[in-house]
Amino acid sequence: MVFSSLLFLCAFLPLQLIVYRLVPGLEKKNIVLLVFSLIFYAWGEPVYVLLLLGMSFVCWFCALRIKPKTEGGSGRGWLALAVAVCLGLLCIFKYGSFLAASFYSVFGIDKEAASIPLPIGISFYTFQLITYVVDVYRGDSKPQARYYRVLLYASLFHQCIAGPIVRYGDIENALTSRRVTLDDFATGVNRFSVGLAKKALLANNLGAIADMTLLSDSAAGNTALLAENVATLSSRSAVMLWLGMLCYAMQIYLDFSAYSDMAIGMGLMVGFRYKENFRYPYMSSTVGEFWRRWHISLGTFFRDYVYIPLGGNRKGLARTIVNLFIVWALTGLWHGAGWNFVLWGLYFFVFLVFERTPIGKKYVEKAPKALKHALLLLAVYFGWILFKFNSLTLGATVLKGMFLLNSNPFASFEAWSLIKGDVIFIIICVIACTPAAWYIDLAEQLIADKNRAAKAVYTVKTALVPLVLIAASVLALVGNSYNPFLYFQF
Repeated sequence: MVFSSLLFLCAFLPLQLIVYRLVPGLEKKNIVLLVFSLIFYAWGEPVYVLLLLGMSFVCWFCALRIKPKTEGGSGRGWLALAVAVCLGLLCIFKYGSFLAASFYSVFGIDKEAASIPLPIGISFYTFQLITYVVDVYRGDSKPQARYYRVLLYASLFHQCIAGPIVRYGDIENALTSRRVTLDDFATGVNRFSVGLAKKALLANNLGAIADMTLLSDSAAGNTALLAENVATLSSRSAVMLWLGMLCYAMQIYLDFSAYSDMAIGMGLMVGFRYKENFRYPYMSSTVGEFWRRWHISLGTFFRDYVYIPLGGNRKGLARTIVNLFIVWALTGLWHGAGWNFVLWGLYFFVFLVFERTPIGKKYVEKAPKALKHALLLLAVYFGWILFKFNSLTLGATVLKGMFLLNSNPFASFEAWSLIKGDVIFIIICVIACTPAAWYIDLAEQLIADKNRAAKAVYTVKTALVPLVLIAASVLALVGNSYNPFLYFQF
């Protein structure tokens, strides 16, 4: 079950909100959230809910036995056990097949690696549980005496399968003491409606265009079709390839940020305040700034739990580069079990190291902002080629075709027809990747504060827009079989 499914929108979420509202007392409300979260997670793969239960139990059990460093205790053994169990299970389920296949390839073993089904959202809840035990060890959070609260923290359906990665300290107090005002609920509905519209009205249609102009993820991931896929991509015109990657670049941002918007909105509806996960990353001027705006919860996780413990930038430039290399190799690998993801992470590592060199620092400080912004967009744009195609051969074919190196045409009738038919839609999507709507809403608020009639109009608009967005999104989803869940591999 995903947030953009009709089952979720028309049955699961309304029922959860109704039951939650009717049940008295915070403890019972927490139980309602836990039950609905486990049902949500178990809907598509009931067996793997046991994995979630088990990992949560191990971390709860170990955290209770950790004596925080701040109190002079030594809980490293329990911390190490919890982290080892979490990372060990993550490696088995997410990377087991990949590691086995890589081993067979290196040693020339003619054997196919066994396929291990991937539990949905395992990367997200694994990292959340690790932050819990580490923060208890550091003394930043107190160990939770009740197992069900740790399980609720790890399994909250708002963010369990697509983030943001929520630290225990961020919702520690909300688990035992929270309230929801009417304004909170209304803000949550508004944020949810925006995320749903981004997913159903924009990202899904961008994905359809990307699949049409490039390859669908299922086709690209089918190794048996490699020769056929290379031939297909080689025949694409350069304009079609550029258009396809543009649509994919916007799709992955609008899709991913949409899930975060919906998670933040649903959290507000029941009193949880999750931190922002995206801040218009395509408005950045440098790679460093881009990653401070993109998937913020993942970036801060690696900063606080990997980069800084390794020494950060406190031990000289050489050690800093090594630490960055480790972090960005892991960042790439977190996104998927494939060498293309590792290379994607290291691709950004190269840019980040450059920005720390004397020449790079001078560029960051003195280059015109428009030039930096344009070059940043190009760097991220070409990076998405590595991200989309598991096969480096397919990625190289696309890159060559963009510059007419496949003996392919510059343009085609099909490409121009697509552009003419979808140009308005693509412009809307480009605008949706910027804070333009936020600035317009802010300007309307300022006018409304000074004019009674404008305030009345703004109040009506604020009430109607979420309803219109939800209705339009549901209509778009009815009968539409194309509703991909891009983050299954996470």
